[in-house]
Amino acid sequence: MINLRWCFTLAAVVCAALLGAGLYLQHVMDLKPCPLCIFQRVAFIALGITFTLIALHYPRRLGILIYGVLLSICALSGIGFAARQLWLQSLPADQVPACGPGLSYMLERFPVSRMIERVFVGSGECAEVSWRLMGLSIAGWSLIWFALLLVFGIFALRQRLIQLGANIRREL
Repeated sequence: MINLRWCFTLAAVVCAALLGAGLYLQHVMDLKPCPLCIFQRVAFIALGITFTLIALHYPRRLGILIYGVLLSICALSGIGFAARQLWLQSLPADQVPACGPGLSYMLERFPVSRMIERVFVGSGECAEVSWRLMGLSIAGWSLIWFALLLVFGIFALRQRLIQLGANIRREL
């Protein structure tokens, strides 16, 4: 039988490794993250924390539902940010929005709701593709990883629910 606690821990480690790769690209390869990239990092952080909490808590029925919803919100948010960035990257050069203010400026000057709205509108810097691996941009890889982690997390939580059901049947 698969130890699901280790599976959730492994998913948290994957999130940490992806964040480490992003920091490597930023600090070693000097690729500056755009606002959508930063939001994707936040989503990976939230997803990693969720997987860590699941591994530590190892929930029962209600906890599985709560963590499943939380995990879905984190991963789907990340998918939304990555998909928006991929869309911006696919635009012809004449349709790319002009570069807007940086995220730190928006955090200082705008309310959070307006800042999030401005980030989703995107800017020219979010449309730039400065690095590719096997033909995919960072946003493309992020989208794939968010989708994989979402499917994995839901599957593992479902397996945990099945485990709980099997334990109850054995006790009867």
